[in-house]
Amino acid sequence: MKIRKNDNVLIIAGKDKGKKGKVRKAMPDKNSVIVEGFNLIKRHSKTKGKTRQAGIIELEAPIQVSNVMVICNKCNKPARLGYRELEDGNKARFCRSCNEIID
Repeated sequence: MKIRKNDNVLIIAGKDKGKKGKVRKAMPDKNSVIVEGFNLIKRHSKTKGKTRQAGIIELEAPIQVSNVMVICNKCNKPARLGYRELEDGNKARFCRSCNEIID
């Protein structure tokens, strides 16, 4: 999975299509991400002592990785990512349209 935490992404499918946000959590085992403020769902919850209040709570649900694209810092457009090996032997992500290193 090429999308990581704190990446700026564009949602390209679903009810929030066309909106930009920041990845709060990446879940590679489920192939999904949670984007701040988008794909909100409502959950009915009971109280659990003094820590959680009862009522209807809005939570951010995971979005499939195939429905988001990373926004490149240089060209400021949604871009496909690739991996490239640097001179020091490390692997880095790069934008396939402008060849700028993202990491």
